[in-house]
Order: sequence, then C-alpha cells, then structure tokens
Amino acid sequence: MPEKISALCSPKRFLMGAGPSMVDPRVYEGMAQPIVSHLDPFLFQVTEDIRKHLAVAFGTKNEFTLAISGTGTAGMETSITNFVSPGDKFLVFANGYFCDRICEIGRRQGANVVRFDKPWGEVASDEEARSAILRERPRVVAYVQAETSTGVFQEGKALCDAAHEVEALVISDVVTSLGCMPVEIDKTGIDIGFSCVQKGLACPPGLSPITLSPRALEILRARENDIRTFYFDLKLLDEYYKGGHRYHHTAPITMFYALREGLAVIAEEGIENRWERHRLGHRALVAGLEAMGLEMHVSDPAIRLPMLNTVRVPDGIDGTAVRARLRDEFSIEISGGFGDLASKIFRIGIMGVPAQRENILRLLEGLEVSLRAEGYATHASGTEAAEKVYASA
Repeated sequence: MPEKISALCSPKRFLMGAGPSMVDPRVYEGMAQPIVSHLDPFLFQVTEDIRKHLAVAFGTKNEFTLAISGTGTAGMETSITNFVSPGDKFLVFANGYFCDRICEIGRRQGANVVRFDKPWGEVASDEEARSAILRERPRVVAYVQAETSTGVFQEGKALCDAAHEVEALVISDVVTSLGCMPVEIDKTGIDIGFSCVQKGLACPPGLSPITLSPRALEILRARENDIRTFYFDLKLLDEYYKGGHRYHHTAPITMFYALREGLAVIAEEGIENRWERHRLGHRALVAGLEAMGLEMHVSDPAIRLPMLNTVRVPDGIDGTAVRARLRDEFSIEISGGFGDLASKIFRIGIMGVPAQRENILRLLEGLEVSLRAEGYATHASGTEAAEKVYASA
C-alpha cells in the first residue's frame, strides 16, 4: 500500500534574529501566483520592475542592477570571482565573520589577499582605511558595510575615495543594510554592491541583488578571458536579463515574484519612512535592553546598526537556554553569536516586518521573562523604557 504522508505544517516562529527575517504577507500572496517559463516576457517584465525598485533601495542610478539566483553568499562569490583574478592584490577590511568569508573566497580565487584587521565590533577609521589603501595599492578593495556577526556599520566614503585614487575597484557587502538603512551606493562610491532578500526586503531566501558602477561594468564587458565559474558569470547573466534574453539557467520564477512584491511594499511605505521606522525601533529596543541592565556589544552608538542589534549575554547566564525559552514559550527566535563572539552575545534583528512597536515590545517582554527564568535579575522594565521612546516620537 502507498504510504500516507501528512501535509507539511511548520511551526509559527516570529523571526527576530540575524536572518532570515519575517516574510511580508503580500510576498506570500505573490508566491502563490502561477509560474511562467524562465524565457516568458512576463518574467522579464517582473525583473525590470525589480531592477527599478532595487536601484532606489541601493541608492544608485547604475544601469547594471539585478538579482541573481542564490542567497547572499552567491552575491559575495559572484562579486569576487568576476572582479578578482588570480594573483591580484585584494585588500579586505576585516572586522567580523563575513569579512573572513570574503577573504576565504578571495584565497580560493588565487588572489593575494591582504587583511586590515580590527576587533569584532570596531571599524576602520577614515585615516586607517586611507593609509592602508595608499600603502598596499591593491587592485580590488572589499569591506562589509553592515557586519551581521557584530552589528557594526562601516562608513565607506573615505575608503572608496582612497581606492579610486589608486584605481582600485571597491566591493561592499550590503547584505544586512539593504531595505533597512541608507546604502548610498553612488554617494559612497561603491563599485560592486551585493545583498540578499531574506532580511530587510522581507522575502524568503533565494536571490541576491547586485549592482555595478559604470566603471565596474566597463571593466566587466572589456574582460576577454573567461572567469572560473559559469553560473555566476555576470557577462552571461547580463545577456540573459538585460540583453537578448539568451538562455543561461532556469531562474527561480517564484522567488522573482516574491522580490517584486517585497519591493512594492517598500515603495508604498516610502524608503525614507522605512529607514526612519528602523531607526526609531532601534532606539526603543536599545532603551529597553539598557533599562533591563543589558549592555550593547558595539559601545559607540554612532556605528551601531539600527536593524541588527548585538547584546552581551550577562555573566553567569546561559544564552542558549535564554534563546530556547524565548523560542519555546514565546515563539520568538533571536540569534546567538558565532565565530569570535560565540556564546557571548545575542543578535536581535528588527529587519523589515519586526521593526514595529508591538513587535519590539513583545520581544522585550519575552526576553525579560526568559532572562529571569535563567537567574538574571533585570534592573527595570524594558517595555516601559521602550514605550517612552515611542511616546516621545
């Protein structure tokens, strides 16, 4: 007899970790639409809508702006393999887990990887960045704008200016910043920016937005030798999405529907309104956390990410047990630290849907109960402190 298998029924979690984040209901509705062929004119109409709205979120007028199949790491690997050749000097500003990943991909690409290291939770100053670039004179520079592992923001304008002085290209990981805060690709001077869709864009994982400056696009199109990957070859992807729609691979149609709807939600809210919603949510969350006696990992408020907040686990408290209780009793997921910060921090994401008053209050309430159950005596009410921030706004 054929086996009877019950229908899939996943648990309902409220995702407030480092990603993926909550999916907007309109996105789920878009994903229910019938698929078309990967060469259907309707799909290319969808991808053109995506290109237009991604440009707004990226803060760019770049001609080459699209989403490639794969998650954020696909965007990272695509950016490096298309612009870093074996033997190239590749300078990476390293201050977190994903900077280390950039270095590793560069190493596998055969580049001469040079690191400029800072402690996890700190950033390179403008003077440090400029000095390192003028000293090393690399062909390509990379940095992470919003480091997911630490919750720190790296300003890139001076870095990009110095790189361009020595005719280097700049790659920037904007995975966590896109859709939550100003990315400002053009104003900053980033040549290659890549991101993901499962964080600030409120979609399921599966696509990686990427944008190229005119100079990067010129270098790409002038390249005569084949790169060492077919799937992530941007010249071929350009011909598929923007050129004569020459077949390259079977695109994940439903994911493009999802991204189109996620960007539509952002456009209807207004990108500046969305940024302000995240800034306000961050202020309220930090006020609540500090009222409970918790400490932020990034000590300087000026370089804290508004949408990815790193909080030190109190001494003597089992952070894993706190997160498990928060998940099991309140259905809220937050992330722990990893790499150098394993077991030392909580990572709380308010990317997209979670950056709402009621969601932040719900998180603070659940976190307070979970901490007390593990033996931590909170100093004051986190929800009351957060409410005061919202009231004053």
